[in-house]
Amino acid sequence: MPRTNGGIIGKRNVTSFGKCKVTSKTSSGAVTTQAGTRLVRTLVVAGGGSGYGKPGDNYYGGGGGAGGFRDISCISVCGSTPYTMTVGAGGSGGTAANNGNNSVAGFPSNPITSTAGGKGGVSNGDGITAASPGGSGGGIGNWPSPVATPNRGTGNAGGFTPPEGNPGGISCHPRVAAGGGGGASAAGSGAPASQHGGAGGAGESSDITGSCTTYAGGGGGSAWTGNKGAGGAGGGGDGGCGCSTTNATAGTANTGGGGGGGGQDTPASTSPSGNGGSGIVVVKELNKASGVWNLKTIFREKTNPASTFPDGSAVLGVSLDYLIVAGGGGGGCGGGGGAGGGGAGGYRATGYGPSPLRGSAVSGLTTGSYAITVGAGAAGAPNYGTPATIGGTSTIGFPTSISSTGGGGGGGHPHPSGTSKCGEDGGSGGGGSWTGDGGSGNTPPTSPAQGTGGGDGAGDGYYGTGGGGGGGGGATAAGANACTGSISHAGNGGAGAPNTILGPDTSYAGGGGGASQQRYNVSPYPNVNRGTGGAGGGGSGSTRPIGGGVSCGVAGTSGAANTGGGGGGRASGANDGPGCGNTSHNGGSGIVVVRGPSAVTFAGSPCCAFTGSTHPGGDKIAKFTASGTLTISK
Repeated sequence: MPRTNGGIIGKRNVTSFGKCKVTSKTSSGAVTTQAGTRLVRTLVVAGGGSGYGKPGDNYYGGGGGAGGFRDISCISVCGSTPYTMTVGAGGSGGTAANNGNNSVAGFPSNPITSTAGGKGGVSNGDGITAASPGGSGGGIGNWPSPVATPNRGTGNAGGFTPPEGNPGGISCHPRVAAGGGGGASAAGSGAPASQHGGAGGAGESSDITGSCTTYAGGGGGSAWTGNKGAGGAGGGGDGGCGCSTTNATAGTANTGGGGGGGGQDTPASTSPSGNGGSGIVVVKELNKASGVWNLKTIFREKTNPASTFPDGSAVLGVSLDYLIVAGGGGGGCGGGGGAGGGGAGGYRATGYGPSPLRGSAVSGLTTGSYAITVGAGAAGAPNYGTPATIGGTSTIGFPTSISSTGGGGGGGHPHPSGTSKCGEDGGSGGGGSWTGDGGSGNTPPTSPAQGTGGGDGAGDGYYGTGGGGGGGGGATAAGANACTGSISHAGNGGAGAPNTILGPDTSYAGGGGGASQQRYNVSPYPNVNRGTGGAGGGGSGSTRPIGGGVSCGVAGTSGAANTGGGGGGRASGANDGPGCGNTSHNGGSGIVVVRGPSAVTFAGSPCCAFTGSTHPGGDKIAKFTASGTLTISK
């Protein structure tokens, strides 16, 4: 009797081939799998939120947040079975503001839901209408006063890992500017200057359809004249101009893009807000096989260019440790007073750091190549009219990616154009300025926590009154609060975390110190101490002199490269002259390290990657000081 497996002895395994069939659902309905499909990959993007709009005048609305973005592989399904897909609609705008709608891939064994994008918000003479949280949060605008960070919409409302989105931007300037909505890969930008709308956060790309397409960009914030905020890459709509006939635009259909924020200066110059873009669900039926196959199957799959037949990768069979530090936040600028230090980049590690902060080593990996992203340090505020920025995210692209979030920027002086005095949220929060609160750390939340909060600012901040900024948060300690009184000082940056994954005991993710300003007629000088940077690369704040021939200005420093340290606060603006510490204090860039036993081999590219071992025959190490690719073999 002939054998059905072509003469190969052994158990005959049932193969599961979906032929890489891709079905894109741009409206709700069913996807029916093929008879042989057992595993699928799915992309689920929710509907984007609309920008803020309303009847009446005197408002500048924030951009809508993008719909949540989730791209999930290896979901178990049955063959020849219909599964319900729900595609979320975008939120309606115009003279209203509405959240988008959820999208759902309805696999009973593992339903995948992406959260609707949050609507934009506004602060005007009628009060504050906070932007909504969502997959990505909405941005918020103002008229006539700046608004605080808590009123923007937060992202990743579903609490997923990796996150489905990011928060919206805030309006740091009075009267005529609005922040952009958050996107899948970046937060919405705050209004960069008076009469300038913030850009929507960038979306995320996926190759599930066979080509690389970007989805889930945030909507741009509105502005007074022509300086509208651009929509984020991935279908985000542009903001409108409230003193012209330039209308906001809608998020692109089937991208989940947020709508642009609307605005109105007078009833005759109305810019309605843009609708959010509808979502999309894409299902790819995967090929997968293991064990023993018959010869016909092997021949068919080896001669099929589109086959995903096993490629020779092998299970490592060992666990790997890692260190992931994001880029540090930039220091704020105080102008006439103190300024907050930048928060440290998020710190995540296994095996070699302080035990309370150790996560679990990564297991179940196979040989192959994995993308490494090293977050850049954020730019410090160049003057007191421009906010400091958030550091870049660092990521290891394992099948379940692991990321650390950039440090929050330090708060600045709210004069003359309303720069936020509160520190930004981040991996660790930035310090506040001028009685502003420090930003929150561990944002978005991880376990163990990736960072701590920034310290609060103190003093009224005007020239000669002795203001001080709070210190930026560090990996193991929060930034210190500034204080005033008989002895005044800015806050020190929070301490980072020591780690021996590279061999030497090295500290990472220290917060930036706050900046200070001297007081009139109080001797001896200096009479207000600047904040020092936290251990782990945190930069120190600067000190501004008081004039009158008294020379007591001290320059601050940036966060150290490849530590994720926050930049020190900057006490002076660019017009304050030499000796005042008037150089921007940037955050330090991040770092990614992977360590495994001697049984594995690491190769890194490009040249910024270092691979080696702790000693002959010892553990293998791959260190990345810039983005690249890690290849693992055995």
